[in-house]
Amino acid sequence: MGFTSIDMIIVVVYMAASVGLGSWIGRKQTNTTDYFLGGRDIPWQAVTFSIVATETSVLTFIGIPAISYLGNITFLQIVFGYMIGRLLVALIMIPAYSEGKIETAYHFLGNRFGQKMRSIASITFMGTRLLADGVRLFATAIPLTIIIKGSGFLGGLTDGQFYALSIVFIGILTMVYTYIGGIRSVIWMDVIQMSVYIGGALLAVLLILNRLPGGFDGVIEWAADENKLRWLYFGTDLSLREFIKAPYTLFTAVIAGSIFSLASHGTDQLIIQRVLTCRDKRSSQLAITSSGIVIFFQFLIFLLLGAMLYAYYEGLSPEQLGLTRADEIFPKFIVEEMPVGISGLIVAALFAAAMSTLSSSLSSLSSATVLDIYKPLFGKDKSETELLSISRKVTLGWGVILISTAIGFIGLKGTVVEVALGIASYTYGGLLGVFLIGIIDKKTKQIDAIIGFVTALIVMTVVIATLKIAWPLYTVVGATTVIVVGLMSSKFGFGSESKTNKMTE
Repeated sequence: MGFTSIDMIIVVVYMAASVGLGSWIGRKQTNTTDYFLGGRDIPWQAVTFSIVATETSVLTFIGIPAISYLGNITFLQIVFGYMIGRLLVALIMIPAYSEGKIETAYHFLGNRFGQKMRSIASITFMGTRLLADGVRLFATAIPLTIIIKGSGFLGGLTDGQFYALSIVFIGILTMVYTYIGGIRSVIWMDVIQMSVYIGGALLAVLLILNRLPGGFDGVIEWAADENKLRWLYFGTDLSLREFIKAPYTLFTAVIAGSIFSLASHGTDQLIIQRVLTCRDKRSSQLAITSSGIVIFFQFLIFLLLGAMLYAYYEGLSPEQLGLTRADEIFPKFIVEEMPVGISGLIVAALFAAAMSTLSSSLSSLSSATVLDIYKPLFGKDKSETELLSISRKVTLGWGVILISTAIGFIGLKGTVVEVALGIASYTYGGLLGVFLIGIIDKKTKQIDAIIGFVTALIVMTVVIATLKIAWPLYTVVGATTVIVVGLMSSKFGFGSESKTNKMTE
């Protein structure tokens, strides 16, 4: 069928409408609390869907079907860990954030330890988020690249040039959207976009089942030989060396997955910024725990979709389908197999959801820069009007940097989901360890936390360089290192500091 001019018109109109609506929703901002925290008055239901859309929109849409297309649905085991981790966030982290008017995730560390620890944690977050979201922006460019190439426009460009053009286009739109809208518009647009792209995925499922002889029985028949629908895997057939490399055995997925989720949803400003927009502690807890239930069903849909695509394309490899990477399989189906108009709507929803996700990234990077670094150190005498203006300029600056980073990921090997999660896991453990040690041990000083955190980063560098372990275990290693080293430093007095708790407000 192909991607027609009608589909292209739908994409353009839909994206323009999304930017316009998002800008209108966030039009009444007067200070940084409005711009970064939505006035702390967002309903928890909206925050729930915004959390899910932010963390998984693009990567789930194209990356998760690729995982099950190449393998099976054992990735689902890690989702159980994600659900447990979010429950722990609600019980452990959110009560700590609810004490005082915390502006960012790292504001808590400033109150508990001091400005140095707050600055170190915030800068670490910025570096990690920049790399992980550079992958996200690159992932968003995949379907747009397929459309441009398939339409015949701009013929003669290489794959790398197509990707670069797509990244710049999406990135610029995202910068405009974020500069105007603020977190309130981002959250409410997430709610709209998620309903559309999940509806598109379900439509793809129905279309595949309708075309396959025997429907779902046909999927099972194709999947039987390759165990495509296998979801439970203990890994007992693996040696110890192979076991620690496998990310989706039951033990690694559930235990390490829950710790990873505790870190990603308890210490990452991208998520905590949303939690802090809720009206009170109970609303924040409801939002984070409910997101675990929603995420389970979302992952299930996209994993099954990958198995169905495997049956639809009769088990052909990405190369046999004329693709350069597995992440292009679902976009290929959308562009080539879906009815005229529907294809355009789904691609539009994908782009709009990606813009919401990336605008969230820019907002979180900007909020960490302004609220954690600039305001405490250089902006104490600035008015709210001045801080709001600076915040918007910082957002634009991060947009340029993010676009450049995404272009640097062109040629990336491996599915984008696993690459992005691996990048985030590198520092999540260290951040989680600092938060936990600050909560569980009131005697630990700032210098102890810094020593533990720096040691964890060194250990993680050595582990990643010399030991091949599954990416969910990175967080376990990092958090354990911080806690052990930090407690030892506190007990034996490796460092000294006059105050355990420093208020920096």
